[in-house]
Amino acid sequence: MIFVTGGTGLIGSFLLRALRARGLAVRALHRGAVPAGAAPGVEWLPGDLLDTDLLRAALFPDVTHVFHCAGLVSYAPQDVDLLQQINVGGTAALVDACLERPGIRLAHVSSVAALGIPTATPDPGPQVITEAAIWDLGAAHPAYATSKYLGELEVWRGAAEGLSTVIVNPSVVLGPGDWHRSSTRLLRYAHEQHRFYTRGLVNFVDVRDVVAQLMALALDLPAVHSQRFILSAGALPLADFFRHAATALGRRPPTVAVPGWAAEAIWRFEHARALLTGGRPLITRDTARAGRRPLVYDHARVRQTTGLSFRLLEDTISWAATTLAQPAATD
Repeated sequence: MIFVTGGTGLIGSFLLRALRARGLAVRALHRGAVPAGAAPGVEWLPGDLLDTDLLRAALFPDVTHVFHCAGLVSYAPQDVDLLQQINVGGTAALVDACLERPGIRLAHVSSVAALGIPTATPDPGPQVITEAAIWDLGAAHPAYATSKYLGELEVWRGAAEGLSTVIVNPSVVLGPGDWHRSSTRLLRYAHEQHRFYTRGLVNFVDVRDVVAQLMALALDLPAVHSQRFILSAGALPLADFFRHAATALGRRPPTVAVPGWAAEAIWRFEHARALLTGGRPLITRDTARAGRRPLVYDHARVRQTTGLSFRLLEDTISWAATTLAQPAATD
C-alpha cells in the first residue's frame, strides 16, 4: 500500500494516476471534496496533515511507501504562520508517524527554494546551484523558502533516526491544473495577455517528469537513501517563457519589461493596500524580486542516478495548453 499526501494538488494528482497505472494500491489524504476526474481506484482519506492520530492510522497496517506531496506555496505576508504549520509542522508529524512503522520509505517533495540563495558574485552570469548548496543562516530568505528548508530538516531528522528517505527539489512545475494556484498561474498570466513582465530567469520542469523521477527514486531505487535531487529541466528568460506560452495558447505575449525600481514601488504599494483593506497583495516583495538573480538549477545528479531525461519547454507548454484553453480547477 502507498500513502500519498497532497493527492489533489498538481504533482499529487499526476502521481496518483501513475501509481495506479502500475497497479499499486494507493491511499491518499485530502481536505474538502475529491475533485472530479481524480485517479480511479484510490482509497481517499479525509483529514488534516496536522492530525497526528489520523496519520498514524493512515499508515496502518500495510503501508510501505509514503509520498509527501502536500504543502503550502505562498508569498503572502499573512501566511507566514500557516507556512510553518503546514510545511514544517505537517512534515514533522508525518516523519514521526513513519518512524513508528519500521520499514516505511518516505519520499518528500520539497522545492529548489529550500536550497537557499547563494552569496552574490561579481560574475554577472547565471550561478549554477547543485544539491550541495548550503543554507545561509545569516541571510534573509522568503518565508516560503524557510518553511521548505525547515521541513527538509525534519526529513533529515527522520533519516538520522533510521527512516529510509529521499528528497526531491523541483523548480517551477508546469502542467494543466488550477490556474489560481502555484506555478500554473504563469500560464494563466500568459493567457490573460498582460502587457508587462519582469526581467529574470525561470527554471521549469514538467509535472510528468517530476512524477517519473520521484517514482524511480522512491520505488525503483531503494538503495538511494538520505539524498536530495534537483528536478529541473532548464532555465530561460521570463520573456522567452511568456512568448512560448502565449504562442501555444494563441495569445499575445507581454512585451513591456518592468524595471527593477518600478517592481519595488509596486510591491510596496500592494503591501500598503493589503494592510488597509485586509486583502491579499497581488505582488509581494518576494515575488517582485523572484528570478532577478540569474540562478540555474543543475539536474546532473538525478539524470545520472535514474537515467531519465527531461522534456523540452515547448513540449510541456503545448501539452498543457490543450487543457488550459478552458481554465478548470483540479484541486
